[in-house]
Amino acid sequence: MTAENGLPTLVQADDLSRRYGEGEAAVDALTDVSVAFPKSRYAAIMGPSGSGKSTLMHLLAGLDRPTSGTVRLDDVELTALGDRQLTELRRDRIGFIFQTFNLLPVLNAEENILLPLSIAGRKVDRAWFDTLVQTVGITDRLSHRPAELSGGQQQRVAVARALVSRPAVVFADEPSGNLDSKSSDGVLGLLRQAVDEFEQTVVMVTHDAHAASFADSLLVLADGRIVHDGEAVSTEQTLDLMKALG
Repeated sequence: MTAENGLPTLVQADDLSRRYGEGEAAVDALTDVSVAFPKSRYAAIMGPSGSGKSTLMHLLAGLDRPTSGTVRLDDVELTALGDRQLTELRRDRIGFIFQTFNLLPVLNAEENILLPLSIAGRKVDRAWFDTLVQTVGITDRLSHRPAELSGGQQQRVAVARALVSRPAVVFADEPSGNLDSKSSDGVLGLLRQAVDEFEQTVVMVTHDAHAASFADSLLVLADGRIVHDGEAVSTEQTLDLMKALG
């Protein structure tokens, strides 16, 4: 599979729909969405509250199942997998970064970073680990527990945790939403660096036009449908686009 820009497609959704509830109470969170995310690119997904952006990310990441349509990750059709296969695929091929960090309070920073490998029973690549912690700037904080770290430091730990298993794709859900502007820029810059230097693929949901400006491409949803799919632009141009789309 090849995306429009000539790069191989890593994640692809075709005619994706998600309906919650039944009958008159049914809500269509997503309707006939088709989109492709190429390898080694940084994509931002935006849209007003209730637009379907979080629903789309959950479907792409195998955290939820569509009512209809298909999702493929690296030529594996997620919608055809059983629950156990889906759990294994998420563990082995997907990294997650959340707005609320989701670090385990009883573990120190190093243990939190290595947690995906521990769960999977995989050996630690110490050279890769050292590169990661140096890149995210927390070498001197590895023995600290989350409560002893600032919000920005906690999110840097979360970024390293998402990358330590060398996943096919990292899904980031409002990764800068709980951070001040300096810490936010640091984390968004780390994701940009992961794409540029480590050839990582990042798909990020955000409400922040400034955050979206770090990406390569911008997808905008409204009322469960795609209303814009193109190259990422500056913060000001993104704000203008969102205003124009209502």
